[in-house]
Amino acid sequence: MSKFESKWTRYCRPPRERCRTVVGLALIVGLLAAGYQEVSAADSGYAIAMHGEPALPPDFSRMPYADPDAPKGGRLVQSVPGSFDSLNPFIVKGVALQQIRGFVVESLMARGHDEPFTLYGLLAERIETDDARTYATFHLNPQARFYDGRSVRAEDVLFSWQLLRDKGRPNHRQYYSKVATAEAIDERTVRFDFGGTTDRELPLILGLMPVLPKHAVDAATFEQTSMTAPLGSGPYRVTAVKPGASVTLTRNPDYWGRNLPVNRGLWNFDEIRFDYYREANSQFEAFKRGLYDFRVESEPLRWHEGYNFPAAGDGQLVREAIKTGLPAPSEYLVFNTRRPMFSDIRVREALTLLFDFEWINRNYFFGLYSRAGGFFAGSELSAYARAAADGERSLLKPFPSAVRSDILDGSYRLPVTDGSGRDREALRAALALLSQAGYEFDGTVLRHRSTKAPLAFEILVTTRDQERIALAYARDLKRAGIEVSVRSVDGVQFDQRRLAFDFDMIQNRWDQSLSPGNEQSFYWGSEAADIPGTRNYMGVKNPAIDAMIAAMLKARERPGFVDAVRALDRVLMSGFYVIPVYNVREQWIARWNRIERPAATALTGYIPETWWRRPPKPGK
Repeated sequence: MSKFESKWTRYCRPPRERCRTVVGLALIVGLLAAGYQEVSAADSGYAIAMHGEPALPPDFSRMPYADPDAPKGGRLVQSVPGSFDSLNPFIVKGVALQQIRGFVVESLMARGHDEPFTLYGLLAERIETDDARTYATFHLNPQARFYDGRSVRAEDVLFSWQLLRDKGRPNHRQYYSKVATAEAIDERTVRFDFGGTTDRELPLILGLMPVLPKHAVDAATFEQTSMTAPLGSGPYRVTAVKPGASVTLTRNPDYWGRNLPVNRGLWNFDEIRFDYYREANSQFEAFKRGLYDFRVESEPLRWHEGYNFPAAGDGQLVREAIKTGLPAPSEYLVFNTRRPMFSDIRVREALTLLFDFEWINRNYFFGLYSRAGGFFAGSELSAYARAAADGERSLLKPFPSAVRSDILDGSYRLPVTDGSGRDREALRAALALLSQAGYEFDGTVLRHRSTKAPLAFEILVTTRDQERIALAYARDLKRAGIEVSVRSVDGVQFDQRRLAFDFDMIQNRWDQSLSPGNEQSFYWGSEAADIPGTRNYMGVKNPAIDAMIAAMLKARERPGFVDAVRALDRVLMSGFYVIPVYNVREQWIARWNRIERPAATALTGYIPETWWRRPPKPGK
């Protein structure tokens, strides 16, 4: 039922004589006009932007970063570190192939990768909402089909919402529980009402909801890991699985959405295989032998010196450093503040002072990295080294102790050492803070005055780079009487312990967009701190953080939104929950020249879904 229909029904309920009055006629005219306006708005619901208007017009034919003339065919082989024990990426249990989502299981709408946060029609050809975004209605594309030929219907959308809300990953449970009511208007129309929730991102969050077939999913066993290939509606099907080793996807020639504007120039390979490697060195050696087609390089030493094998010198290999428009991906050493030794902010700040970035960057990374405070480095959303605007100060006013004065006025800077690995000034400043926190030397060991417990902890790592950084840091901490052990585990165990918050300190990164939203609650909201599987690894519970996230979700215009994100950044910086390790300025991509990509690059960087295999030359 549309808003117009519901108003008509409420007004013209018995006694119906009121509809015959002059006032009633005037109201009917008004309702007809309102109904016409609503239908007109619905007709333009081909897309929805978080702020402002969609960049592409209703009659757009393709995405700017895709080539509609890209040839189809061939195989793309990708590498994945670690292992897997499930094909269900929507639950907490197990380690699943994440590409199931998108390649196999589709969502209601698709991201536009050239915009901060805009969605365009996919399974749902249109979306309706009001100015306050108190509801969202999705109109399904009549052509949308699952692999078995069944239409995607409203009952599938409602089933998926309920299933993921009750049994899905913590982020799904958190997001979808904000819906007050949901109903199927007809077999291809679903309406979600949000009650009193003031969350302007929620229509977009629901637009990204994966849609599962009600007739092919057993809700009773959904939370169990499974190697059974999911039945989806996407461009690929799972056709081969070698447990722990590889997953093969095959392009569906009958894919219902292949001619949609959002899909033109995408999904070009007939087959995509994901090969798993448990060890980073063997993964790279396999690439040098041509066993997979491209890699995203994460180690500066390897990027600087490792690509000197013959194929890289004779043109068979293409290396690209791609600059994106996103906040620079940043690595952090994360304090688990659930641990007693990290509960004191003075200890966390002191340990930040003892991290010698200058020595590590010069000796390990050829000076290729930079470093900034906060979580949105290099973008307009970053508060680091920037004085707070009036809008930020207004948001922070109810929390006068939440932000340090030097972070509020933009004068705070991360400590800069002399790069010697033995900076005396940094050591003195750190020891002064530790003394204020109750620690003093007992011989060469730093102990708490009252408990006599030593300041000691473990850094959990899983890659060679993480281990090198942790060992260098442990060396510097030893000079301060702090005992640190470094434990290296495989990727699967690392993920399991990280998700269970079973660590003292880990290295982690939170990738950020230009339109952060509900996921920020999942990263550092108070509720998420007690839910295993969320990404609030530091265990922070801070009402100021919760309030800034709420303000961010309420913001209607971009300036107010930017103020809220910067205010959030300041509160996070002031808590010293992490030690910034480095920022990655570019995406380092290496690919064999048998794989080609469009000339245009998206705002978000590389998108393998737009790539294709170079056709063989005639006569070969």
